[in-house]
Amino acid sequence: MEHQPQRKAQMDQFGTVGMILFAILLAFNQVVVRVTNEGIQPVFFAGIRSVGAAFLLLLWMRFRGIPLDFARAPLSGLWVALLFAGQFMFLFLALDYTTVARASVLFYTMPIWLTLAAHFLIPDERITAQKGIGLALAFGGVVCALAWPHDGRASGAGGVLGDIYAIAGAMCWAAIAVSARITPLRTLRIEMQLFWQLLVSGPILIAAALFFGPFLRDPELIHWAGLGFQIVVIAFAAFLVWFWFISIYPASSIASFSFLSPIFGVAMGWLFLGEAVGLELLLALALVCAGLILINRR
Repeated sequence: MEHQPQRKAQMDQFGTVGMILFAILLAFNQVVVRVTNEGIQPVFFAGIRSVGAAFLLLLWMRFRGIPLDFARAPLSGLWVALLFAGQFMFLFLALDYTTVARASVLFYTMPIWLTLAAHFLIPDERITAQKGIGLALAFGGVVCALAWPHDGRASGAGGVLGDIYAIAGAMCWAAIAVSARITPLRTLRIEMQLFWQLLVSGPILIAAALFFGPFLRDPELIHWAGLGFQIVVIAFAAFLVWFWFISIYPASSIASFSFLSPIFGVAMGWLFLGEAVGLELLLALALVCAGLILINRR
């Protein structure tokens, strides 16, 4: 019999440290995407990442003796894979047009859209008064971020487009989370769910990349290193670790750490890329984080 991880009733010290480190990794990941976009077209970059990670995951599943299961939930698998392609196409494009700091605040509004969708689609996930206040605060943060003028590289119409891409990516991410709860996809192993997403999204993203200009933008070693980091560390290893955390700890405990990701994202953009972080962006960040805490608090 296959060994199943032992579930825990609450977050322990190991889980707390692990989730903090995971949030830092995801924030640094956005810096890597922003830098790699300078040498590789964003949509093509996302597609190659999915193809490479799918190959590594296939090797991992073979090594672990995990069978491929395409017969169950094929339509759900395709649907979630399309959402997965959209999520990262929009995120990678957002990081090509706007700053890491702004993209982090807007992309990690995912729990907002998840809460709204769950209210209508999942019977036991209704919006309470506390969640309603949290949604109001988080929406205030989004409005603040969108209303404030861009500066530097993110200025002009391109910056606005980047903001829209970041929100669209967050909505796709929320749709994946809801679909995993209400479709037959939930009957599949987590490795197979991830394999569906990577396997199908790769060709879709590479085909979509034909509409976004040349695939390569005079890449250098740092850009190829960024691509390798994305394939091995993020799309393969980090996603598996994320699913492992979900299988061990309560979903509510995992969700409570979501407010850390935009904080670290803003910090990473300032630290590594020298992005300006004014009071207006800090206000948007504070509102979004306060909203996420109330949305996820039990």
